[in-house]
Amino acid sequence: MARQKELKLYRNIGIIAHIDAGKTTTTERVLYYTGRKHQIVDVHDTKDGKGSTTTDYMEQERKRVIT
Repeated sequence: MARQKELKLYRNIGIIAHIDAGKTTTTERVLYYTGRKHQIVDVHDTKDGKGSTTTDYMEQERKRVIT
């Protein structure tokens, strides 16, 4: 469920790790469990295998299947 009360303070976080360490998966779970997304999208469960996660928003990322 999305947050009903507007946040007064924001927190910025950074996730740094090796390739295929689960950064996108972790990001998707954080967004889901904090109520910012209503569905968990797994990198490997997408229709075409690319461009369906929140962090895949740039054209180059979708083409190269990177985030």
